[in-house]
Amino acid sequence: MRRLAAVAIAAVTTAGVLSGCGGEENWAKKCATTSLVVECAPADRPLVTDVTGELLGGGTYDLANDRGKVVVVNFWGSWCAPCRAEADDLENTYQATKDSGVTFVGVNTRDTKDAAKAFEKAYRVTYDSIFDVQSEVGVKFDVTQNAIPNTLVLDRQGRIAAAIRKSTTEGELKPLVEKIAAEATG
Repeated sequence: MRRLAAVAIAAVTTAGVLSGCGGEENWAKKCATTSLVVECAPADRPLVTDVTGELLGGGTYDLANDRGKVVVVNFWGSWCAPCRAEADDLENTYQATKDSGVTFVGVNTRDTKDAAKAFEKAYRVTYDSIFDVQSEVGVKFDVTQNAIPNTLVLDRQGRIAAAIRKSTTEGELKPLVEKIAAEATG
């Protein structure tokens, strides 16, 4: 029953994100939106805090440890065809930007550990992923987050600078990540 309620909430939330609806708490309403890509000016970026989770490969992830880096967060599931389509583009962008103070973390949801690990192996994903079977960690990043796939780019202060509410490509993601990584800190 709880899982059914979570799916229903996810569907309603996703519909709100995709249609541009939402209450005053919807930070994306203040940002520039083209198609399903949202970019926020520094003054309009919401801060993300208190995100921790169990990693698929063991250990735990704490977003606070990545403060000072640009963090690309990709929400995915092994059952998701668009997630499979974007896996190489995400990995290529990670490899191209990691020496610029950029890190990636996946958030795997609604999956089994075995299926998620098989996905990472098959698509040669080298960055860590949080195992978030109930989408509890995902909503800590962004209360409007429930569409899969979905990618957030956090600036060096831990604020959401951009959101891609669909499958992405290296041609779309890499310039966005590089732009945010090149911003002055402070």
